[in-house]
Amino acid sequence: MRRFDRHAGWLWLFASGTLQAQEVDFIAQLRDGGIGIVVIGALSLLMVAVALERFTHFRRSRVAPEGLLDAALPLWRAGDFELLQLRLASSDSTLARMIGHLVQRRHGDPRAAAEGAADIASLELRAHQQKAYPLAVVATVAPIVGLLGTVIGMIEAFHVIAFSGALGDPALLAGGISKALVNTAAGLSVALPALALHHFFKSRQQALGLVLERCMHQLLHSGPGSEPGK
Repeated sequence: MRRFDRHAGWLWLFASGTLQAQEVDFIAQLRDGGIGIVVIGALSLLMVAVALERFTHFRRSRVAPEGLLDAALPLWRAGDFELLQLRLASSDSTLARMIGHLVQRRHGDPRAAAEGAADIASLELRAHQQKAYPLAVVATVAPIVGLLGTVIGMIEAFHVIAFSGALGDPALLAGGISKALVNTAAGLSVALPALALHHFFKSRQQALGLVLERCMHQLLHSGPGSEPGK
């Protein structure tokens, strides 16, 4: 029984050493990935920079801050537009500029004023989405660059085999293919989060657009402030 346990222990140590030897050194693979890895790395930095900028500036507090409509409605209904404009001046947001437009156009056609406010919302939301557009570029370009790097790596691998002969060391071909495929893996690893972030910010744009639309509907249909001449 002791002899069996001893042999089992040696087999476990041998298997563990073999598995550790077969572990992939991704850092070394990336270093040997060629120019494609450099381009993908630059794309990943662009993705991170754009995502951080959008998370910082494309928030509800910058578009439709909570509490602004609740503070504006009583002033709008009471016709106290001077105090309302002072309240709006303290809020650098899309909703504040929309309400300010309605206040300035209160003596004109209500429908034209509402359309102007809607144009402000549309332009600013599209500007926000345009700033997130590089994420879509990264999601499209990164896998293509990775595929190109893989193709170039495969060509180099077969070029080595061509000089070493058909019966040469298979490790040369396997190592070259492994390094080549790292480009595809790196490209997909960057493209997937970039695509997810692009759709996330696109969904946020649509959600905030609905919030602005509800705010305008509530403001225009509440009290005498929505009537011309008030």
